[in-house]
Order: sequence, then C-alpha cells, then structure tokens
Amino acid sequence: MVEAGVTEVVVAPGSRNAPLAFAAYDAAAAGLVRLHARLDERTAGFLALGLAKTGSRAAVLCTSGTAVANLHPAVLEAVHADVPLVAVTADRPGRLRGTGANQTTDQVGVFGPLLPTVDVAAPDDVGDALLTRTVHLNVQLDDPLVPEDTWRPDVTPGPTPRWVRPAVVVTLDPGPRTVVVAGDDAGPPARVLAQDGGWPLLAEPSSGSRTGDHAIRTYRLLLDGELGQRVERAVVCGHPTLSRPVSRLLARDDVHVVDTPTRGAWTTRPFPVDDRLVVVPSASGRDETSWFEDWKAADRSLSHRLDALLAAEPDLTPYEVAGAVSRALSPGGLLVVGASNPVRDLDLMVPRYDVGARRKVVANRGLSGIDGTVSTAIGAALGRPRSTRALALVGDVTFLHDMTGLVRGPGQPEPDLTIVVVNDDGGSIFATLEQGAPEHADRYDALFGTPHGTDLASLCAATRTPHLRVSSLPELEQALASPNGGVEVVEVTCRRDNRRDLDARIRALRP
Repeated sequence: MVEAGVTEVVVAPGSRNAPLAFAAYDAAAAGLVRLHARLDERTAGFLALGLAKTGSRAAVLCTSGTAVANLHPAVLEAVHADVPLVAVTADRPGRLRGTGANQTTDQVGVFGPLLPTVDVAAPDDVGDALLTRTVHLNVQLDDPLVPEDTWRPDVTPGPTPRWVRPAVVVTLDPGPRTVVVAGDDAGPPARVLAQDGGWPLLAEPSSGSRTGDHAIRTYRLLLDGELGQRVERAVVCGHPTLSRPVSRLLARDDVHVVDTPTRGAWTTRPFPVDDRLVVVPSASGRDETSWFEDWKAADRSLSHRLDALLAAEPDLTPYEVAGAVSRALSPGGLLVVGASNPVRDLDLMVPRYDVGARRKVVANRGLSGIDGTVSTAIGAALGRPRSTRALALVGDVTFLHDMTGLVRGPGQPEPDLTIVVVNDDGGSIFATLEQGAPEHADRYDALFGTPHGTDLASLCAATRTPHLRVSSLPELEQALASPNGGVEVVEVTCRRDNRRDLDARIRALRP
C-alpha cells in the first residue's frame, strides 16, 4: 500500500487484523503513513473517505465478521463517487471457511459487484490490485497474530496513481439556448465552458465550479419559470443530484443533452443523453445573444426578493444559517456539507465565489447518504491541513447518525473544525416532499418527521467536545467569527413546523 501511494491509514481494533495493525503502527513510526484509530468500523470507514476526498490516498483496516459489513456504507460512497479508498479486511485462513469457525463469514465479494475484491492468501496475490482506484483486499491471516519483532519497512513510498478521465472533444456551436449543469465534482472546466460559451452556469455547491460571473445562484427556482422553459441545450458536467428542476430539465424531449464523462459506478445517466463527450465552444466564439444577460438579470432580481423574504421572517431560518456558513468560508477554506436539507439550503444561498480563491466544498453525493458525515468532515479537515478555515454544515438527524465520529482517543490527530448543526428536531426535508402534504398529517411525525428531543449539548459533553447553542443570526455570526480551535459544535435551533410553508413561499417568488 505504501508503494501504491497510500499515506493515511485508519485502523479499527480487532484481533484478526492485529498483524495489519502492528504493521501500520511500524509504518507510521517510520514516517511512511499517518495512523488513525477509531473504535467502530463505520466511523473508521468514513474518516478514511474524508481523508481521501481531500487529496490523500487512504486505507481502512478492520477485523473479520460484522466489522466488515460496517465498512459498507463508506465503501459504497467511495465507489459511486470514485474516491481512491482501499478497504483492507482481515479474514480467517481458507481452511476455516464453511466450518462454523467463530467470527467467520463469506467476505469475498461482500461489497457486491461494484467493487473488485482480491482474496489475499499470500503477498503475491495482491498483484496490481492497488492500481485500481477503489479496491477491497480481503487478507487471510493465520496464527500467530502478534509478530515477534518490530517491522522495519524497507519500502519506497510511491505517488498516488493518477486516473485520467477519457477525453473525446467535440465543439458546440453557439445558437441553441444552452445552460451548463455542474454537479458534484465537476471542477473548474464547467465554469470555463460556461464563460467561453457565454452561457449560464447552474452549479451545485460541491461542484467545484460555483465561481465567476456566470454562476446563477437561484437557478433551481428559475428553471421552473419562463427562462427554464426556453432552454434548448444542456451540457452536464459532474454528478448532478440535488434538484428536481434540473432532473426535469434533463428529461425533457425538447432539450439536447450533452454529457461529459464521469468516473465511478453506474456512470450511465437516468436521463436520455445524445452525446457523452468533453465539450468546448466552437472557434466562432461566445453566444452573443441576450440569453446569459436574461439569466443574470433574473437571478439578481430573484436573489434580492429571496433575501428580503428571509430577512422578514420572525425566526432564524435554515436558509439563513446556510448563508452565514457560506459567508464564513474564507479563501483557502474547506466546507463539508451534509445531505438532505443543508446542501439544498446552501445551494440556494451560497454566493458566487471568486475564481482562484481555492475554497473547497465537499459533500457525499455519490449515494447522498446522511451516514458518516461527521467522520467525513473530520477526515477531510485532516486531509487538508492548510485550509484557512474548516467548517461543516449538517442537520440534527445527520449529526445524530454519526455521533461516534466525535469519539477520539488521546494522541489522535485532530483538526480545527467547526461543525454547525441545524437542529429542527427531526427530518424536515420530508415536509417539502409528497409525504409532507396535509393529507398525511396524522402519520407524518411518526414516520417521517421523527422528532427526537435529544440534548445535543449533553452528547457533546460526553465526548468532551466544546458546544455552543445559538438561536439568532447575530449569535451565529459571532460564533463563526470566533473559533476556539479543535473540533467544536455550534448548534443552531430552528423551527420545523413552518418548513413546508416557507419553501412554498420561496418557490412562489420565481418569475
């Protein structure tokens, strides 16, 4: 693994994986890797995922049995988002399989057909497996499980392999009314394409593209209006997942969809694609129509009205929380945002950042799950130590789903990270969906709202994590402006009972 560019190793304790754990400790002592330890495998897996999302190649090591299954959520996210993660699971030797031996199950292929598995009975079995971006090494380990001597690694660290996306270039002539849709991990090429073509840029927060003058803040509202109906061509970059208006746009029969190559599992799209190419505008230059200017003017007007509506609300709204967090993200900063409402609130509130300011927004959009987000954020902050500021924005259910992410033993690497938790006591995203309609009110809370009444301050105190509760925008802004260092939690209390009405009034703003 060291020779294949792995620089971060996360270990969950166990007996069967002891030889691997000892080797990782000795490799860390030799300065070849950085070692992290976590009590449970799910947290360990998402910590490794966060480390890998910010540029490192990371491995997570665990023992056999149900420990392996607890890596599954992080491994699935890595496969679908194409993150360079190595999952190393300890197994009993082959002779004990199928015999009822304790803590033994069929671990070969346990993560399914989307992830290649190498069953390692001898060192040579690894072969070229580590050239694969995401891989599962299932290592058969026999007694004795404790080495007699310290391992003195005689290896040369290798660079993280570079996986290059296929590039087939086609030029797009100006003329059709075009938008550039930038989903997760689209990167700067989407922004450059929109600028070169003179087209509006519809960029999700974690696209890495929401910079420059062509990014349209309120695009998801505008798509359901007159401007959206006039779109004739859409160029898709990255993995768009947030917006139903975008999904409806890409499914329209009258819109020509040009799709750029993406990595990760299931790269075929759920919408009809005419081309799957890397695209550039034609040499004839930008589209000189008023198309982009119409979008820019509509976005400016709608943004003003949206901000006025939110400012007039008597209570602090989740949208304002997202806006405050986005403003607190300084140049060179890192923001990890959770699934469900927070990433969508951010999508409507994040400003156009300056080109080249190196703000990085990370989200687990491969499968868009809420699990493991605290650990992902800690891993991402550890993997990007030069960030001027590291922030996370999550909902209360997401936070509770990964409370063990706050459990860290003494001496473990710890980043400076402020975790902002929007606490509306339940799953408010469902209030904006079909399940939240008034005719389902009799069962909504029991099945979807699921209020929990948990005292987050007490949970944080149990892990010795600093905690501050705020309920107003000035309090939040002051807390964001005064980080204390280390991992800390800022809990923001908001209402949930008015979420459906608030979203309806926001949608009614569109032209």
